[in-house]
Amino acid sequence: MSVKDKVIEIIAEQAVLEPGDVSLDATLEDLGIDSLGLVESIFAIEEEFDISIPFNANEPSESDFDITSVQSIIAGIDKLVAEQKS
Repeated sequence: MSVKDKVIEIIAEQAVLEPGDVSLDATLEDLGIDSLGLVESIFAIEEEFDISIPFNANEPSESDFDITSVQSIIAGIDKLVAEQKS
């Protein structure tokens, strides 16, 4: 399973949606994911890929990690996974 597919699966699970219902340009808010769901998604993604996401749950806007859309989250995860492998 690709990074994209797994991230979408995790986000869909948090949003109580089918993965096919998660579009790449959707925001987490569009999907009905609140701040607690966001934190749970981040933890699930970190566990799945054995990475550490530079995200401050207390001040999300101050984080270096872009959570503006599903696509931006996938791009960030791809980058972190690639950095981990190198």
